[in-house]
Amino acid sequence: MNGVICCVYRSTKKEGTYLYVDKSRGLEVLPEALLELFGKPQQAMTMLLTAERKLARADTGKVLAALAEQGYYLQLPPPSEAYMQEINKHNDKLY
Repeated sequence: MNGVICCVYRSTKKEGTYLYVDKSRGLEVLPEALLELFGKPQQAMTMLLTAERKLARADTGKVLAALAEQGYYLQLPPPSEAYMQEINKHNDKLY
């Protein structure tokens, strides 16, 4: 079972926003612009991430690919209910 040990950080500026970071590469791989928007990372957990592991709000394959390519993965919060209702209103007009 191969995997990546990753640290998960929560944003201090954006509710529901998380960064998955390859522990071996650390926070140094994060672009400065991302850190400005994200705020000071607060560590939420450390885990072994494998292809078999299910994540609540992210595709494990995409997270592992991003960790391999750039050393981090940004998980944004799900869209708000009001936003989804607005999209549905526009979709109803298509039928």
